[in-house]
Parts: sequence; C-alpha cells; structure tokens
Amino acid sequence: MIYEIALLPVLDEHIDKFRTVFAKVAPLLISANGYCGHVLAQGVESPHRFNLIVKWQSLEDHTPGFEASENHGKFMLGLQEYFSAEPTVHHVEGPDFPMGKHLP
Repeated sequence: MIYEIALLPVLDEHIDKFRTVFAKVAPLLISANGYCGHVLAQGVESPHRFNLIVKWQSLEDHTPGFEASENHGKFMLGLQEYFSAEPTVHHVEGPDFPMGKHLP
C-alpha cells in the first residue's frame, strides 16, 4: 500500500471553516481511482496543522492519477484559501491497515 501524507497548514482563524469545506470536497477524493481510504487529523500541539493521510492502491493512482485530474483541481480550489502556506506531500510504503473511507 502507498500512503500519501499531506501536511496542511491552515490559517488559525479559518480552522472550523476548513473542516466544513474539507467535508464538502472530500467526495472528489473518495471517487478517485485507486483510493482506499483517508483520515484528516488535526495537530494536538499545533491545531492549525492538519495531516491528511490517504491510502492508495499504487503511487500512480495518486500521482499522476488523481493529481492530474479535474477533480484534484476542484478539490484544491475548494481548500486553498484556508492555507497559511503551501501544503507539502510525501509518500510512504507500508503494510495495509484499516482506514475509514469516509472519515472527515
């Protein structure tokens, strides 16, 4: 399994709105080929930092797959105004473990 880990820095004053908007655009991610689940986790020590962890069947399903799609553009367009800086993304490979497919 491939896990995408996206570090999403959110403006302090927009944390609640970010969560709401993320829930609205999440179906664009969920419908992607090779998508196997995700979790959006808010930082404890740094509540303005979110980690989006997405489980993909393969790296190609995420990039170029989803990243090159129209749905990815819409997904990012919905979220970008809430970021305090550019998100960073990296991938790790590891064993499969259960993840909810529709966790906000």
